[in-house]
Amino acid sequence: QVQLVQSGGGLVQAGGSLRLSCAASGRTFSSGVMGWFRQAPGKEREFVATINWSTGNTYYANSVKGRFAISRDNAKATVYLQMNMLKPEDTAVYYCARALAPYTTSRSSDYNSWGQGTQVTVSS
Repeated sequence: QVQLVQSGGGLVQAGGSLRLSCAASGRTFSSGVMGWFRQAPGKEREFVATINWSTGNTYYANSVKGRFAISRDNAKATVYLQMNMLKPEDTAVYYCARALAPYTTSRSSDYNSWGQGTQVTVSS
């Protein structure tokens, strides 16, 4: 039911930064949790980060902890993923998603709505 439209992404050099955006429409954007996942060529979808919309609590995959930051803008009904100190291994298609859950979750099966994905490429 909810529509998630992603923007951002692109090509950056290792050590650089990039911010992804995910704008929601079609539903009230004030509850549940939002998450970011990524999928590299030949690999399974991987959890990146999640945020509880109401509390702001966040949780990160160990691989991105300390480098990535997830946040939300209530006025714009938008979730962001600020990616710093990017590494070539971060190269993937990134997807935002929403889960109807009261807590942050890294389980992809908990997420019911997904964005279209955006490519992030990090060169060495």
